[in-house]
Amino acid sequence: MKKVAVIFNGGTISMKVDRKLKAAVPTLSGEDIMAMVTGIENHAEIETFSFSSLPSPHMTPELMMKLSKMVSELLDREEISGVVVTHGTDTLEETAYLLDLTINSQKPVVVTGSMRNSSELGYDGPANLAASIVVATSQEAVGKGVLVCMNNEINSASEVTKEHSMHLNTFQSPEFGPIGIVDSNEIIFYRDKVLKQFIPTESLNGRVELVKAVAGDSGALIDFCIDQGVDGIVIEGMGRGNIPPKMAEAVKRGIERGVIFVLVSRCYKGRVMDSYGYEGGGKELRQAGVIFGDRLPGQKARIKLLLALSNTNEKDEIRKMFEDKLYKNE
Repeated sequence: MKKVAVIFNGGTISMKVDRKLKAAVPTLSGEDIMAMVTGIENHAEIETFSFSSLPSPHMTPELMMKLSKMVSELLDREEISGVVVTHGTDTLEETAYLLDLTINSQKPVVVTGSMRNSSELGYDGPANLAASIVVATSQEAVGKGVLVCMNNEINSASEVTKEHSMHLNTFQSPEFGPIGIVDSNEIIFYRDKVLKQFIPTESLNGRVELVKAVAGDSGALIDFCIDQGVDGIVIEGMGRGNIPPKMAEAVKRGIERGVIFVLVSRCYKGRVMDSYGYEGGGKELRQAGVIFGDRLPGQKARIKLLLALSNTNEKDEIRKMFEDKLYKNE
């Protein structure tokens, strides 16, 4: 029987409602949660670990890196077939993506959580955890990178996002859909994940902020970030990757001061492209030195830029991390 390491890391899956506060707070231990996952001993041998009891808005990139190293150390153990990580859903996709970029192993890594706490009817934590453990023991999951498993759906960490504030099936891959499902304790993969990346990172260096473009944007937020000494800025632009003229002027001021800019779209689906040549259009921005982030949402592009800047300050190298095999170099 395969052995799976389960790392407990807070989030709604570990919460129940405090009667005085009348709100959910971290309460359950890993052992408490595992006790609800009935019958799992017939599918895998489990070894549990505690990383934190944090709600997910308290998660930081630095803690994500510590978690990544913990997962990597467990994967190095020959008897461990895979690792499951529980996590709060608000920042789950960011942590899962950082793990995907920083872990160099063929063994399955599965991130899961729950949308309902243990005091609510229909608490989904144990079911999600059980399904994730089954995925972690699957030979078909080997080499597919970090996966997110909730609601019996399997999504790639690089594609998935939280698209609803309360639905049980909130984790979706808008562009391509799930790569597989869990059905009656069986794993079925419908497609392969492509363009797996590995960015070896020992520690995080630098500061990256995320700015969203809006109509009539003055560029003041970008100027503020530049004055604060940031190393990089991710911009969620409009449509195909366009921003208001004054915002574009601020971007150029930042580039002159050595700030790295990555452009993604604030749209739910689709990738950025240098389709428009007007002031603030994607063509002008790319010619000015802005890096294109394909279809990444802003929060994931920020994680990737943090990792990139922790490895190099060379813009061409960072551009390659984001654009290689996705855009033609002019």
